[in-house]
Parts: sequence; C-alpha cells; structure tokens
Amino acid sequence: MRSHFLLDPSYLPLNHGSFGTYPKSVRDRLRQIQDMSERRPDAFFRYDLSKHIDSARTAIAEYLGVDVGECVFVPNATTGVNTVLRSLVFEEGDVILYFSTIYGGCEKTVEYIKETTPVQGAKINVSYPIGDHELVGMFQEKIKQLKSEGKRPKVGIFDTVSSLPGVRVPWEKLVHVCREEGVLSMVDGAHGAGHMEMELGCAVFYVPQRNHELIRTSVPTSHGYEPFPKDDEEKIFNPFPASKNSRFVELFQFVGTADVAPYLCMEEALRFRQEVCGGERKIMDYCESVSNEGGRKVAELLGTEVMDNPEKTLTKCCLTNVKLPLTIGEDEGEIKEAEAFAAVAWIAQKEFEEHDMFAPPFFHAGSLWVRFSGQVYVEANDFVAAGKVLKELCERVIKGEFRSESAA
Repeated sequence: MRSHFLLDPSYLPLNHGSFGTYPKSVRDRLRQIQDMSERRPDAFFRYDLSKHIDSARTAIAEYLGVDVGECVFVPNATTGVNTVLRSLVFEEGDVILYFSTIYGGCEKTVEYIKETTPVQGAKINVSYPIGDHELVGMFQEKIKQLKSEGKRPKVGIFDTVSSLPGVRVPWEKLVHVCREEGVLSMVDGAHGAGHMEMELGCAVFYVPQRNHELIRTSVPTSHGYEPFPKDDEEKIFNPFPASKNSRFVELFQFVGTADVAPYLCMEEALRFRQEVCGGERKIMDYCESVSNEGGRKVAELLGTEVMDNPEKTLTKCCLTNVKLPLTIGEDEGEIKEAEAFAAVAWIAQKEFEEHDMFAPPFFHAGSLWVRFSGQVYVEANDFVAAGKVLKELCERVIKGEFRSESAA
C-alpha cells in the first residue's frame, strides 16, 4: 500500500494525525486542476470554479450522509471553529464551554473572542484516562453550575477525537446534552471522518439548515457576504455571476484568491478509498486495528501501558497513546515537572535528526506519553521500530542528555 504514496522510503511516518500525505493519484489530479486554472485563470475562477466545487461538495456530502446544501469547504478545522465563533453574537453573561484537551489553536480563538466580546470562557480540566460517563457528567455539572450563577452557556466546543492525547471523545452524548440544555454544540471533527462511522459530517464545514442564519460570514469575509440592507447605501458590487446556491453556500464558494485545487480532488480521493483501499469499513477497521496492535507492542517493549479507560472507548479510533518510561519527580533519574516540555522537545527533535521518524511525545496529567497514528501505509512492525527508538531516547533522557544540550 505504501507504494501508492509519496513518502520517502527511509521515513517512518507515524503522525498522520497531524500531517499526513495523499496518494499519487490524488497528486496527479491536484496538478491537473492547477494546470487547468493556470491556462484560463479568469474563466476558471469566475465561471468554472463554482461548478467544480458544487460537484466536490456533492461527493463529500454523500460520503458524510448529509444534505449538500449544508456542506461547504474550509481550509482546515481551525478555520471552521473561527468561522462559527466569529459569527455568533455574544452578550454579557454568555459562556463558551470547552475541555482542557481542546486543540491549541481553537483555545486561542476562544481567548481572542473573550478579548473582543463580552463572552466568558469555562474550561473543564480533564486528566486522561477517564470514562465516558465521567466526562459527560463533568460537562453536565459545569452547565448546571454556570446556570446557577445566572450565566448562559451559549456554545460547547468538543472533539470527535482529541489531538493530545489522541482519544475518542463521546461527542454524540455531549451533543445530546447540549440539545437538552439549550446549548449550541460545535464539534471539531478534524479527526472525525475516516476514524469512525458518523451520522453528522464534521470533516468539512457542516452546518445544519436550521443554523445557517447564525453564520453571517466566512473567514475571511467573501463576496458572498450580504450586509444587512440600509436605505441610504448602495449594494456592494459582486463581480461573480449570479448563483442559485443558498446564501450560506455562497459565503464559501470563493473566499479570496487561493489555491482551492485540493477541494476539487475530493472525487478522486473517494475513488481511491473505495477502489484501491476496499472501502470505508475496511480502512477504518485496519487503521484502528494497526494503531491498537502497534500501541500494545510498543507498551510491551517499553514496559509501560496504553492509555485507555475501563470501557475501552478511548482507543476506538485510529490514534493510540503509549506512556513513556520516564518518571516525573525530584529524585535522581527522574524528570522535574518544570523540565517536562524540554524533554518532550528534545525527544521530538532527536526522532527527526537521528532516526528519520516522528511520533509526537507530549506531557499530560503528570506523565510523558507518545501518540501514534494508524494509517493504511503503516504496519505493526513500524510501531515496534519506533518503540526501539523511543526506548533508547528515553534512556538518554534519564541520563540527563537533554539538559546538557538545552544548556548549550
């Protein structure tokens, strides 16, 4: 399977959850579309692009099982989160709820929104491993607390699969709680489609019809934006042809001059998944299985453990977290908590510099961990090879090598 991808033969890729790669056939389609746009730029962007995007939206909407009118493309999940938060109108007493495991860029967006609007933030601190029931209970309790203080929980942000640690989140139950409590739910599905079967599309920017009026603008604001009409002002000129699409869809059809060719590769990507990989069920089963099996092998090699809860739900995705054999403490051979991030940075750098591999190490809840991503182009033995590297690097950390290099 690896031969279908562009990966360097010597590189050990175990971090598809952050930066992956696409098949060669998708690369070929990407170049074809870019060439098409370069041959007749004005015709492509003014007249052809909208048709191509509509075709790609139709393909991904069918894949996600949603209405095509509720589905548009954005560059990444962080842009989607920004689009929602910058579109909502916040008033004094409104609160944004989120877990401490939120993606960093999204948490910083919340901080910015707090600086520029009256809204407050309510972070729910989570230490994994934790059971689904306990996590949902913490969310419910925070809503109850905020309401008792006379505040209005406006929107809750949570993942399908969180980033660090990479664990499956009971987002369906959290959506249900939000619905019962009258709270808007914003699901960051960056690790959604492809990890699990979903009845709600989150890999692209999905907004149900009932919430379209909440989204006033794309980020950045596009020609599709329609200001509230004013009697004494002329309508702002839109240089693009009239469209039959809804106002919501038009917001995202042309968001400034940019290379949108990746959006138009959707049909080829889905064809590859079906015809070469054998379909979604086969992909999901393999990626989850190789991630879990590889994680277990690494834990055995390191003499540690895989992060999971009693229900075994945290690992029901394509990511696995393994504890590193490093102890946080003040004794000889231990890592001071204040040094944890320096040790993490040193391990990550040595993975690249000395071993041409990468699996992100991280500090969480008083321990050091590493996250592995399952993918169709990796095998369980690749995890074992990474485990041997990590064992050697951890032995060097215990000896204090990261301290001497940091000082230098």
